[in-house]
Amino acid sequence: MRRFMKASAFRARCLALIEEVERTGGRLAITKSGRLVAEFAPHRRRRRSVFGILKGRLFITGDIISPIDVEWNALK
Repeated sequence: MRRFMKASAFRARCLALIEEVERTGGRLAITKSGRLVAEFAPHRRRRRSVFGILKGRLFITGDIISPIDVEWNALK
């Protein structure tokens, strides 16, 4: 839920509001002359994507495209 506050009130209580938003996780809409000018919200870390997670850690050695000389029992 978003709470609305005038810019002058926000300026006077800025440090306390930072702690409150961090603690509650709520959003704070800041208005000036009755119109919305900014939104104050807690920082959320982005989840890392699975794609590219092993970049620079996994190395291919040898030829992985050519067929191998092993015959499987499933092919018989």
